[in-house]
Amino acid sequence: MKERSTQSSGNVFIDLGFDPAEAAVLQMRSNLMSDLRLYIKKHKLTQAEAAKRLGIAQSRVSDLVRGKWDKFSLEMLIMLEARLGRTVRVEFAA
Repeated sequence: MKERSTQSSGNVFIDLGFDPAEAAVLQMRSNLMSDLRLYIKKHKLTQAEAAKRLGIAQSRVSDLVRGKWDKFSLEMLIMLEARLGRTVRVEFAA
């Protein structure tokens, strides 16, 4: 049996059939969640320590590290980055 492969668009959400505008937001949310999880891992934070730094409940940190992206808005993820002293920038490309 011959395997078939398809070239990725670079955005998994577009590849899954989401509207391009919605896919862009989902991709941003995914990137920010990944960045926050890496921050927690890099700094070897417990969920309780991460919760304190982020100003959220430990259960929300659990949702974050488990990748429950549907529980976090783009605005909330940007706010969490800001609470860590980080700046999120949006880049426009044609």
